[in-house]
This record gives sequence, structure tokens and C-alpha cells, in this order.
Amino acid sequence: MDSVKTICPYCGVGCGLEIFGAADKRRVRGDRDHPSSQGLVCVKGATILESLERDRLTYPMMRSSLTEPFQRISWDQALDAIAARIRALLVTQGPDSICMYGSGQFLTEDYYVAQKLIKGCLGTNNFDANSRLCMSSAVSGYIRSFGADGPPACYDDLEQTDYLFAIGTNTADCHPIAFNRFRKYHKAQGDRVKLVVADPRRTATAEVADLHLAIRPGSDIDLVHGIAHLLWQWGAIAKDFIIDHTEGFEAYLTLLKDYTPDRVADRCGIDRADLETAARWWAESERVLSIWSMGINQSAEGTAKVRSIIDLHLLTGQIGRAGAGPFSLTGQPNAMGGREAGGLAKLLPGYRLISNAADRAAVEQFWQVPTGRISPREGRDAWGIIEGLERGEVGLLWIAATNPAVSFPDLNRTKAALQKSPFTIYQDAYYPTETAAYAHLLLPAAQWSEKSGTMTNSERVVTLSQAFREPPGEARADWEIFAAVGRRLGFGAQFQFGDAAAVHREFVQLTAGRPCDMSGMDHDLLAKGALQWPCPRDRPDHKNLTKRLYEKGQFHTPSGRARFSACDTVGLAEPPDDDYPLVLTIGRLYGHWHTQTRTGRIDKIRKMYPEPFLEIHPTDALPLGLVDGEPVVVRSRRGVAQFPARVTTAIAPGTVFAPMHWGFLWADGAEANALTHPAVCPDSLQPELKACAVRVERPEKMGDK
Repeated sequence: MDSVKTICPYCGVGCGLEIFGAADKRRVRGDRDHPSSQGLVCVKGATILESLERDRLTYPMMRSSLTEPFQRISWDQALDAIAARIRALLVTQGPDSICMYGSGQFLTEDYYVAQKLIKGCLGTNNFDANSRLCMSSAVSGYIRSFGADGPPACYDDLEQTDYLFAIGTNTADCHPIAFNRFRKYHKAQGDRVKLVVADPRRTATAEVADLHLAIRPGSDIDLVHGIAHLLWQWGAIAKDFIIDHTEGFEAYLTLLKDYTPDRVADRCGIDRADLETAARWWAESERVLSIWSMGINQSAEGTAKVRSIIDLHLLTGQIGRAGAGPFSLTGQPNAMGGREAGGLAKLLPGYRLISNAADRAAVEQFWQVPTGRISPREGRDAWGIIEGLERGEVGLLWIAATNPAVSFPDLNRTKAALQKSPFTIYQDAYYPTETAAYAHLLLPAAQWSEKSGTMTNSERVVTLSQAFREPPGEARADWEIFAAVGRRLGFGAQFQFGDAAAVHREFVQLTAGRPCDMSGMDHDLLAKGALQWPCPRDRPDHKNLTKRLYEKGQFHTPSGRARFSACDTVGLAEPPDDDYPLVLTIGRLYGHWHTQTRTGRIDKIRKMYPEPFLEIHPTDALPLGLVDGEPVVVRSRRGVAQFPARVTTAIAPGTVFAPMHWGFLWADGAEANALTHPAVCPDSLQPELKACAVRVERPEKMGDK
């Protein structure tokens, strides 16, 4: 076959891939023409083809209870069952008894059709996605500070900055190609370019830092405010920018006065001299870029953390120009596309809000649904779905392209709630998965390589993911499944899409004139190369458009000014104590992807990471008699797990780390999220998956209560 250009379906870097060779000998390489990855590819992208035909779900299956085996059924039977259940619930419990939980693995077209079905036709906003666990704090922070979502920086800034401040991100492992671009530049520039990493672990990112700040979990705001305090004290602030382009500075300044260097160094567990070095380098740098990911977002004060980082950029005018800005790195490949399509419980397409009456009216008119059909109530967020199941308020749960039986917090409680679901639809490409054990109806979904559509990466670059093989068996694209259900429910006029290109043409009309304007894009244009938004229809050639947002200092707030937040810190939702004296933090590894639904079926990656582990500092391991490589028991207030110990100085004393990838299918009893708690940020509703209190024991205590 001729080569096909597409996008890697793993992390938010959004690397371009090129597939070439005959159908039985296909190979993959990096797309040298792609603006984001420039031909580079990591081990996940390089091995992606190996997973496509392994353990695939190829036809619908159904059962009446979780104790019975699945039976094969036809698509007509499956769609009729869904439509009948929805009709009954609309009469007996109302639309808010219906919930859908989606994924950043969706193409934007999948996301969009799901929004039209759930929010526009059924009249409930109960659609949430695993982006809630990933980047919703960044969404909330951008909206509150700038008036709209959207990372203002781009990957080119990684090669133009003087100072990269990486906080709450192990970029080298979790966004490797973006980090490789910076690392090459960092090496070439020598001492002129600084990398500061704030992380309790000495990660692969921290290993190459000019300064590693091994801060205590939960002290991120202290650190950022401590740097800001010193900059203000030294007079190293952008006074004209603050006066001309911001509001709320006086309240912010009042807050900063309490974050003195000694207090901050003590709370963070770092030397005052290192704090001052980080601040001095910021003051001396002409261009400062901050990057963060789950270490910031997955927190009960995640929005406050994001806004504190943004505040630091507003204080110094480090935004809207090359090499500078606050830059969130999305975890999912299409988390950005989901945000654009309205794929969270408080959003509508085109960066609109459920809470805004004018936004609701505009979408209702466009979708040609009755006035008032879109509910003014924000829908259930991810954890709100679990609580709804517990209370018997959810009559149908539709899960697609994600695996919450591994990825959700407080897994014992999550699984108990899933068992209570009267009817769970699980739509995925692979079988078995952990979540399939809690489903009544399984729907086979086409995955990457088998359907065409778009994805948007962390720098707002939209890439066409092109199909180059047929779906196995009876698998269908996610958007086609949603549309088929919509037609069965009587909404034929809303779901007359001939193909994914038609879905995209309709969707981008809702972005016209919005901050995420993509009205100048279509599949034909994207087939010639990836494009970055804003890309309005009057300039579809994408020439002379900005790579960075807010270059003129104009923001999307009513005043046109960015808002300082003045967010004080409250620390961890569950701090350590005498009974649970350590803080567990969880995260990803370089080769694996989330819950191993795909990467666990790739031999090379499984050999790289044959088992999970627990990192623990020798200071914490020695009193317990723990030996490197031997089993160790970790216990929290919610659950218990067992891992091989990895005794290492790469983790700060008082903190332990476990990867989140292993569910019960891959390593029974080593589920890190069985230990975590469901406390959420009040603004973003993102759970604090990054920190919980635990104690560590020898295995002989495993049976103790």
C-alpha cells in the first residue's frame, strides 16, 4: 500500500506517524513533516501495530446479570436493547438517570456525536470523560484566569526558552518526544538555558535538571508563591504588563507577603538557597516557560495550583511570546479535542459552558432541538457517576474507550458501585478488560487505524488520524454507534452523517468565532498536513496565524484582562499521620499506557516492565526491615496492595511511589488505585489521585486488619 500519515494514539504530545508497507508487513515510522514531533517516535508509537489484532472484541455480547456468561447477539439486538432501556428510563426516572463516561482516546468526531446525543437529544449533561482524571484542573484554571480554555504556548517554545520550569510532570517518561526536543536544545545551549524540576521523585526528567527541587507532596503552591514572593521583593516584576493587562494584583500581592523564603523552604522540605536559585534564574531569564501535567492537576486544590503557576507568569509578563508561557501537557491523545467538542459534564462544543444560557441557546438552535432541551444543570462528573450508582439514581451507564475499574480512585468503592449498576454498556476494542467484568452489554469498537477522524494535541495542533485497515469482525466506529442509537430513538434528522468527514464539517461550524476556531479546517485540508488553531474559515491556508495565544495581551474575560487568583494553599486532602505516616504518589511509566488495555498486549513493552513495584527511600525501608526486590504491603484507609519493593534514593523520604498501570488482569493485588481516595478539587472536580496517606508493612502482616 502507499504510506498513510496519521497520529500516535497515546499521549498528548500528538506525534505524527507514517504507516508503510504491504498489509501483511506494515511498519511504522515517525512523520518527519509533522510540526509537533518532527519525525521522532517513542517505544509506544514504534510498537503500536503489534497490538491491533490481539484480544479484540469482534461482536456484541449481552447478559442479564453479572453472574451469567455473555452470549453473542446481533447489532440490531444490541441497539434495540439500548434504545428500549433509554426510552423506559426517560419515562420512569428522567434523563438524568442516563450517564455516559468517555475517553481522550475518542476522536473528536466520536466526542461530538456523543455530545449531540446525550446533551442535545436526551437532555442530560451526564457526559464525562477520563480527561476529568487528567486535565480538568488545567481547563478550570485557564478559564478562570484567562476567560477561556486553551494552552497559550507551543512546542517550539521548548526550543526558544531560557528557563524551563517543570512542576508536577515527569516529561521525559510521560511526554518523551516533547521532552526530547527540549533536551536536544538544552544540551546545545549549555549553561545559558536552565531546567528546574519540582518533583518528590528523582525522575528521568529530574536527572538532567540544573536544579531538582524534591518538594513534599502537596507543597506546590508554597513553592510557586515562594518564588513569586522573592521576585516581588527583588522588584523583578513586569509592572507595565500588570497595570495594562491584569486585574486582582493587590489581593495577590497581599497573599504573597505570607510566603516568606524560610516558611516556604520549611513547608516544601528544600533548602532556602535552592528556592532562591530557582527564583533568581526566573528573574534573570528573558523567556520563561512552565510545563505541568498530572502532578499539578490531580489534586484537591488542582485549579488553585494551575492558577498559581499562571499568576507567576502574569507577575513577570512571561506570556504571549516565544519561549514563554504557562503550558499544560495533556495526558490523553485527544483530551484537547474532547474539550473543544464539549466532552466534559459542564461543557458544550466550541468552548461553551452549560451554565451560560446564551451558549445553550446557540447550540440548541444549531442542533435543531427544542428550546430548553439542553439542561441548565451541569452533569455528573466522573466521581459523581459513582455516587449516583451508590444512591440508585443511575439507571444506565455507558462506558466507552476507557477502563475505570483500574483508573478510578478508591477502587474498592468504585467496583462496588459498578456492581450496583442496573445496566452497564461497555464499548471497547479489547476483551477482556477489568471493566468488562461489570458490564451487561459489550459493544465492539473500531480503534485507531480502523476509523478516520481528528485529534488535537497539547499545543492545539489538529492531526487527521487516517484509517488504513478494516475493523475486525463487526466492530464499528464509536461515533457510528452513538449515531445509530440516536436514530433508533427518533432523532434521525440529527444523525444523518455519511462519514466522519461530515461529522467534522458540522462540528467545526460550532467553533467559528470561538477561542478554539477551527472553522477553516476539514478532512481534505488536514490530509495535506496538521494545522494549529485558531484557524478561521477566512484563512484556511493557515498562513500568518499565531502559534501562541494572547500575544497582544488581550484575554477572553469581560474586561479583556487576565485575572490574578490569590489562591492560598490548603495542602493535601489526606495528610500523613501516626497511623499512615507515608504519602503514596502514583504515576505512569515510559513504556506503558494507562491500564495496559493496549500496551499490556505488546511483548516488548511487557518485557520492559514485567511487574509493578513500590519505590521507597532507604530511610523509610530500614526500620521496617524491607529488602530491595522482596514483597511489601501498602495499606491505606480504603484498601491494601502488595508490590515488590524498590529501595532507592530516587524517592524523597516520607514518600512512596507506585505505577498505576496494573489492574487485576495483569497483577492481582497490585492495584495502586485501591489505595487512593476520591477527594476532588471543588472547581475542576478532578480527584487527588497523586497523594494519599499509607503505611508500609512486611508481607507477614498482609492478613491483619
